[in-house]
Amino acid sequence: MSRARLTVTAVVLALLSCLPACSSASTAVEGCMGKQAVGATSGELAGTYRGEGDAEGVTLTLEASESEPGSGTVTVHDWPAGDWYRSELGAAFDGSGTWSVVQGGTSATEYAHLSLSFSAPERFLDGDTLDSLSIAEGDGRTYLYAEDDPDVCPAFRLRLQGG
Repeated sequence: MSRARLTVTAVVLALLSCLPACSSASTAVEGCMGKQAVGATSGELAGTYRGEGDAEGVTLTLEASESEPGSGTVTVHDWPAGDWYRSELGAAFDGSGTWSVVQGGTSATEYAHLSLSFSAPERFLDGDTLDSLSIAEGDGRTYLYAEDDPDVCPAFRLRLQGG
């Protein structure tokens, strides 16, 4: 067999060996943002996040609470409005509220997520807009993202600035 043919065969085999692993949700996230976090602290998450992909133009700022670890205040700009409120607010809004980290469990499939509770605009109730984001960390970067298709990089993602 020629050297070129051996090289092509080796590359094809390497790509095929990845297929079973590439279809898992954690692998899709890991490939574009880092690993899904099992836990996170206020200090790791506090800061300003800028949107990428479908979140382009969105800003989320987390300020840590000194009195309550794993929580604090949140401010958002251009945040997606829930379906119920689009007729009043439009497709996006500026708002504020609180945040907290819900730590992952002991199972390999239980990951941490960020829970948001908006107090402004006052008309929102839990679940009326995007209020839960998954956390990914790796290579000195931190991302918050909305889980959608587990086989591709999340379309709505925010990256911590400076990280």
